[in-house]
Amino acid sequence: MVGDSVRQHIGGAVRRERTRIGWSAAELARRAGISKASVSQLESGAGNPSVETLWSLSDALGVPFSTLVDPGSAGPTLIRAADAQPITAVGSAYSASLLSACPTGARRDIYLVTAEPGEPRCSAPHQDGTTEHVILVTGSADVGPPGDPQRLGPGDYISYRGDSEHIFAAHTSGTVAILISELR
Repeated sequence: MVGDSVRQHIGGAVRRERTRIGWSAAELARRAGISKASVSQLESGAGNPSVETLWSLSDALGVPFSTLVDPGSAGPTLIRAADAQPITAVGSAYSASLLSACPTGARRDIYLVTAEPGEPRCSAPHQDGTTEHVILVTGSADVGPPGDPQRLGPGDYISYRGDSEHIFAAHTSGTVAILISELR
């Protein structure tokens, strides 16, 4: 038997995914091969779905089974700057600490970047379809394609193709940035 909080989560997830694609409850029921009453019960948190029903719904909605049953994190994730685990670059005073790995089904990673003046960090192209977003927090840096990097100051934002060569060249000691790498 499914507990109340799990039923509420499943009901909310089914409703969210159904409305995201613009279907009525009747349309979802038809595509999943279940009754409209079952969909309505599930969305209200009153149903007691079987594994087979949830698989039918997830297949019809085009989402992984886990999307309907995984409640996710119970609270916020906090990483203090001093606790970040840096991965350093070879040949330049640059490090990146992964703050949030891309969860299954999503396609983005978030890094805290620290850099010092000196040799710029020259990155080879990443996977096709990669876009990088950088928000400079402190300092000053040239960021972007090697032929057209842009000078950033605190609070400035830039996005550029990550599937082409790109650079990060700090001009100020203690330069810090947030880098979000996404794959489309």
